Amino acid sequence: MRISLLTPGTGHFYCGSCLRDHMLARALIMRGHDAVIHPLYLPLVLEDPEETPDSPVLMGGINLYLQHGSALFRRLPHGLTRWLDAPALLRFVARRGNLTDPGKLGRLTLSTLLGEDGPMAREVDRLARYLEEAERPDVILLSNILLCGVARKLKARLRCPIVCTLQGEAPFLDELIEPYRGEAWRIIRERARDLDRLLPVSRWYAEHMALRLDLPPDRFQVVENGIALDGLGPADAAPPVPTIGYLARLCPQKGLHTLVEAFCRLTDLGGPENTRLRIAGVLLKEDRPYLARLEARLAEHGLTDRAEFLPNLSRADKLRFLRSISVLSVPALYGESFGLYLLEAMACGVPVVQPRHAAFPEVIEATGGGMLCRPDDPDDLGRTLARLLRNDEERRALGAAGRLGVQRHFTADKMAERVEAVLNAV
Repeated sequence: MRISLLTPGTGHFYCGSCLRDHMLARALIMRGHDAVIHPLYLPLVLEDPEETPDSPVLMGGINLYLQHGSALFRRLPHGLTRWLDAPALLRFVARRGNLTDPGKLGRLTLSTLLGEDGPMAREVDRLARYLEEAERPDVILLSNILLCGVARKLKARLRCPIVCTLQGEAPFLDELIEPYRGEAWRIIRERARDLDRLLPVSRWYAEHMALRLDLPPDRFQVVENGIALDGLGPADAAPPVPTIGYLARLCPQKGLHTLVEAFCRLTDLGGPENTRLRIAGVLLKEDRPYLARLEARLAEHGLTDRAEFLPNLSRADKLRFLRSISVLSVPALYGESFGLYLLEAMACGVPVVQPRHAAFPEVIEATGGGMLCRPDDPDDLGRTLARLLRNDEERRALGAAGRLGVQRHFTADKMAERVEAVLNAV
């Protein structure tokens, strides 16, 4: 089967959706399919640079932005604007702009969702022609529903089914300011009907998005995330001191401040006095003021020497990080659709402590690799962490269960097998 995967790139930082889509494409290839991942807007950034796809960036972000804002630019011949899609230039611009703030992206989001009916119609048509001439796919797989604006044109031109993963769109859309938020959801509800199947990454997210999109349940097929297990395994020995880890973007939405506050209160809540905190993940320019406030909070409690920040790790550094911690917690505040970091930690035999909301209870129930606490509650999080850090036997049992659960249910091949079944069906 010829499968075209369309995935938005980030240009300069690791993105869970990009990593997941890359693992899916690789696993589909291993299962005998001709699967090609095409970056949209910006180049993909993967943990192994050698695995970065050599496909050109389609619907380049600079061209889209200029066409979104200028009717004159939309009339220029492609030959005069093609150079703006150069990957090096796109990466340069991505590093210097704030591309993650939903509060500033309302109008641009609407332009992309309108597809052939909006200011980016020329780029949508160019995407359709490229896929038709380059590979003529049997099926197209969209990374998320924010790409649904291209579906109608692609379906008419290529006459093939279009399937769409659902992974984390709702929090972004809900942070758009009005009137863009309501209009974006309205367009998506309309355009979602152009899609042959929707693949939410968890049961919780399937139920959530079925309500938001007002679609019948038979349009959805849950396909849980999976990871490649290469290099992921337990450490030879436990960390020399109890160590709490965090692995996600260093931003408020992921609840890092809740974890820092729990760490500040840990000793009073029964935790070991020599516990350390290691914080790793993507740090963007716009996150630095938030990080400075957390550092100041740790300094107030005299904990600067026991807390460590490790931004923008390579894959090798991430593997070393996961083997250096006793327990992982990412107390996200919003409705997380899954959380690949949970699988990575559990694959290394590290138990997790997560809020009792969104997809977290589902993942922990399926693996047996962690414990739940009340959402956005530093005291309850601290007490749960303290319990695990003081109970070596319970911590080891949860870690072993989590590792086995990932191996049984959440590998990249299992994910690809489930996607393959849906693609065959459509």
